Amino acid sequence: MPTHATTKPGNLMLLRAATTVQTVVVFVQAITAGLLLSARGHGAPHSAGAYTLFGVTVLHLIVAIVTWRRGGGGSPRPALYAAGFLVLTLAQVALGIAHVKIVHIPLGVLMFGLSVLQLVWIWSGRRATGAGAVRA
Repeated sequence: MPTHATTKPGNLMLLRAATTVQTVVVFVQAITAGLLLSARGHGAPHSAGAYTLFGVTVLHLIVAIVTWRRGGGGSPRPALYAAGFLVLTLAQVALGIAHVKIVHIPLGVLMFGLSVLQLVWIWSGRRATGAGAVRA
C-alpha cells in the first residue's frame, strides 16, 4: 500500500538522469584534468568542464528538491546530497582558480567517488523513502 512517502516513477527517473549526467561530467573532468597535468595547453577543456559541472550540479539540486517535494514528502536525502555536492563543486572551482592542486586533486577524486556512490544508490532501488515506497 503506497504511503505519503512514495516517490513517483517520473520524478525518480528525473533524479536518476540528473545523477547519471553529473557522474559522467565528473568523469570527463577527471580525463581533462589528466590532460592538463600531462601537457601544457589543455586548460580550456577542464575550465569548460568546470562550468558544465557547476550547471549540472545546480540542475541536480533543483531536480532533487522537486522530487522530494512532489514525491509526497519522502526522504530529503537526495536533496541533501545534491546540496552538499554543490558546496563541494563551489569549493573545487575556487581551489582550481587559485591553483591549489594539493587540495584540488584529492577533492576531485573524492567528488568522483561520491558521485559514483550516489549513482549506485539511486539506481539500486535501496532508497530511504519510507515503508511501501515504490521500488524501481
